[in-house]
Amino acid sequence: MEISEEGNSGGIGFKRPKKEILLQHNYFFTSRYLLRARTMSVTKAVSSLDDVVVKSPNDRRLYRVIELENGLSALLIHDPDIYLDGSAADGEKTDGDQMDEDDEDGEEEEDSDGSYEDDDDEEMEGDEDEVKEKGDHQTKKAAAAMCVAMGSFLDPPEAQGLAHFLEHMLFMGSTDFPDENEYDSYLSKHGGSSNAYTEMEHTCYHFEVKREFLRDALKRFSQFFVAPLMKTEAMERELLAVDSEFNQAIQNDACRLQQLQCHTSTKGHPLNRFAWGNKKSLSGAMENGVDLRECIVKLYKEYYHGGLMKLVVIGGEPLDLLESWVVELFGDVKNGSKIRPTLEAKGPIWEGGKLYRLEAVRDVHTLDLTWTLPPLRHAYVKKPEDYLAHLLGHEGRGSLHSFLKGKGWITSLSAGVGDDGINRSSLAYVFGMSIHLTDSGLEKIYDIIGYIYQYLKLLRDASPQEWIFKELQDIGNMDFRYAEEQAADDYAAELSGNMLAYPVEHVIYGDYVYQTWDPKMIEDLMGFFTPKNMRIDVVSKSVKSEEFQTEPWFGSRYVEEDVPLTLMETWSNPSEVDTSLHLPSKNQFIPCDFSIRAINSDADPKSQSPPKCLIDEPLMKFWYKLDETFKVPRANTYFRINLKGAYDSVKNCLLTELFINLLKDELNEIIYQARYLLGKSIAKLETSLSMYGDKLELKVYGFNEKIPALLSKILAIAKSFMPSLDRFKVIKENMERGFRNSNMKPLNHSTYLRLQLLCKRIYDSDEKLSVLNDLSLADLNSFISVVRSQIYIEALCHGNLSEDETINISNIFKNSLTVEPLPVKCRHGEQIMCFPLNAKLVRDVTVKNRSETNSVVELYYQIEPEEAQSTRMKAMLDLFHEIIGEPLFNQLRTKEQLGYVVECGPRLTYRVQGFCFCVQSSKYGPIHLLERVDNFIKDIETLLEQLDEESFEDYRSGMIARLLEKDPSLLSETNDLWSQIVDKRYMFDFSHKEAEELRSIEKKDVIEWYKTYFRESSPKCRRLAVRVWGCNTDMKETQTEPKSMQVIADAVAFKSTSKFYPSLC
Repeated sequence: MEISEEGNSGGIGFKRPKKEILLQHNYFFTSRYLLRARTMSVTKAVSSLDDVVVKSPNDRRLYRVIELENGLSALLIHDPDIYLDGSAADGEKTDGDQMDEDDEDGEEEEDSDGSYEDDDDEEMEGDEDEVKEKGDHQTKKAAAAMCVAMGSFLDPPEAQGLAHFLEHMLFMGSTDFPDENEYDSYLSKHGGSSNAYTEMEHTCYHFEVKREFLRDALKRFSQFFVAPLMKTEAMERELLAVDSEFNQAIQNDACRLQQLQCHTSTKGHPLNRFAWGNKKSLSGAMENGVDLRECIVKLYKEYYHGGLMKLVVIGGEPLDLLESWVVELFGDVKNGSKIRPTLEAKGPIWEGGKLYRLEAVRDVHTLDLTWTLPPLRHAYVKKPEDYLAHLLGHEGRGSLHSFLKGKGWITSLSAGVGDDGINRSSLAYVFGMSIHLTDSGLEKIYDIIGYIYQYLKLLRDASPQEWIFKELQDIGNMDFRYAEEQAADDYAAELSGNMLAYPVEHVIYGDYVYQTWDPKMIEDLMGFFTPKNMRIDVVSKSVKSEEFQTEPWFGSRYVEEDVPLTLMETWSNPSEVDTSLHLPSKNQFIPCDFSIRAINSDADPKSQSPPKCLIDEPLMKFWYKLDETFKVPRANTYFRINLKGAYDSVKNCLLTELFINLLKDELNEIIYQARYLLGKSIAKLETSLSMYGDKLELKVYGFNEKIPALLSKILAIAKSFMPSLDRFKVIKENMERGFRNSNMKPLNHSTYLRLQLLCKRIYDSDEKLSVLNDLSLADLNSFISVVRSQIYIEALCHGNLSEDETINISNIFKNSLTVEPLPVKCRHGEQIMCFPLNAKLVRDVTVKNRSETNSVVELYYQIEPEEAQSTRMKAMLDLFHEIIGEPLFNQLRTKEQLGYVVECGPRLTYRVQGFCFCVQSSKYGPIHLLERVDNFIKDIETLLEQLDEESFEDYRSGMIARLLEKDPSLLSETNDLWSQIVDKRYMFDFSHKEAEELRSIEKKDVIEWYKTYFRESSPKCRRLAVRVWGCNTDMKETQTEPKSMQVIADAVAFKSTSKFYPSLC
């Protein structure tokens, strides 16, 4: 596969995105901090251009580009859907103009389709379900983003990580808004949130907010770039936050590899640095006589000026009004030159002919190859690197992936230029191939590289093919035309970054355009794919050596080796190309029919009907909804299939997982062709297969024309497929490695332990590992016929499909799978433990990774199971979270600096309501963390009682705004509808009902609710503290604790004597 933002293996740091968008292995520096702003002196725009930005014909938004006298460029976007009721004012003040209160909440959301996944692809059978659901009377949020053309490449050598530290400090108050939590408080009070990240050559800040509070949010935001305080006392605290952020990543293999690549780059090269920053690099600078505040102020003054700033503002107001706001609020930004900071790099990034073996934290084997290319941003209309990424990362027949997988050496392969600043800079582009190896593949590294150079020879001999470029061009144009809308702040952040990368007319189209076929440029680029220009990195737990070196910042151990010259010569000119390697065939899944099924061209969202049940039979239940909102030629078809006996025992569970993983492996070449319809957004025809209990979840979504054809192929193979011994061994080995790697991250471990205790039937990963070892192919083959013999399907077909087309999809299942229906009594329904009254439970476990310094406390309060058709408890939970989230963060993170992760939020576990507080720290042990969380919880009653009615109303209206926020895309709406089906709730107007319920909740209701479920003296105060102890802590501390808590030493024994709620889903 080609490397995209979701799939590349690194960027420095890591972004903490909103949970809807989980970015895998794309690490950015982030902050979540706070600020205030002041009124600006009025200046003017020196240029203002409408209709210059190339946009999709389906994009109803209006775009204007302006430039201020100080050099700042701004892209203003009028979104007519933000004020569908036409209520946007033309100039009068919003309610927010009278409000400067400081003190409110942030939001944390949890993935919720019944699974638990961590950043390293760990998975378990939890049903954490805190869903952002939507209903009628929907609105959209306003947003803004600012990219500044300076990043970590400009860190002074004596204070590494300073650009990242500067990003943190801008959130810590300004001249007009000196309170450190003002910015975050204002946003969260008004239904918003914020984030930021530091890259190598730019730093980006962005936020979203309830539509009518955009101007006042911009007032606070603008002060980041005019008059930040950067107080010494705030610097001392925030330095600890930077250090805590670094400690979250110190055991991450992708981050460790990236820092090794920086450390071993050529001395004097801009990449040869530690861009994260931590206490050692920044406090150490002060100990060496560096005035850190002077340095950070100098960096700010030198680079934070209008000439290097790109602003994006998205609102429902007219463009003229948005322009007047930007001119007024950002006019006091310092004037400056548009000339970007110049960087010098003498010689190559890395010395050729070297292989680095990095000792891994997790049980992995990866081979990473990188070739340094010249910077190619100027060639964005040609994208020669994408042509090569498409071929080198292809997974169809004749590809490197298919060939090496067939030999049993690899499990995955990706290729391309990553989106992060290390791989895509003004100095160079870095083309990478990342290959996950099997145990046998680890012994064949040089052979694998040899076949890669055979394939490169094939590409040179075949010459660049114009039909391949045209295929990419067609897909790019199709994806651009029908791009699904993103959340407003993500869109703003993306476009502000693109303003630094592309001419203004192509800030949207630049990512998609394949305009000019240039075979000569492709041939020239292939000239850089030589052994002398290649760096080899092997990351493995199995690295053994007596000559380890240590990377100084992460403490990673590695070995540096010279590649034999004879191999280098052989790779330079392969004598032959294996006949199994060849160019891909033409893509059979590129659609031609883009007609829209919805007849009503301007359907009123309020009048739209919920999904209706088209089929309700013993074998299947099909829900259907025609899309009348987005009107794109896409559909999302989701299926949950109960399999006979799939979860009856740990053995059956494992055999089912083996079968599904082998089926995915078998389907890969077909699915890849469909999946490659990607471009830069969710325009692909995507397929996913996952297991949840006894349910196989199959999702096929994308351009609707080819969905039936792809489904037919998938089901035909699923019906008759029987695995081979070779693939069985590879997949089994991969699963074993996955179980060994599970719960390596303390945060994941704590959640796993909580769910393990709550769920009546959950199979432990260690138990799975021991049972898996004894399973054979014969066991699997005899089981397959049983598990396929009876099924039950519940499905949702949503999008550009007619009723007849949906019925046709149901018939594909009936005709392909001639099986008996699975009775209701044979379908697994999870049960959740009912904590006894006054329960005060605690579970202590040490970290799985013995080098992990982070400890975690996850404090879970069990509330009640959902009542039929009742939304009041959910409304109370969400409002409570809205009120206490930011004060919790401000107290435990900003003031007490317990750790980088401080959060709370509702937990819905198989429809049993709960609420969690969670803190992760490398500085303090679990007992101290729990004490501080307990202290905060005791103070909540006072916080609530002192809350004035105006602030309470702000919180309540902010929560209502979140609930009624318009879905940004068809996929988002589908996921909301699907969650109702998965939970067997079927309340498709759930968010509307919850919003109505919220309007009747008063402050006294919240206080009484808090006293019922959180005050220790209340019988209904029932809690579980999961404590994960880091390697630098001593669990013997528990011996001196008061005996008021019930310690759970044996989870299985405890569950055997416990009561459980009836199954609800």
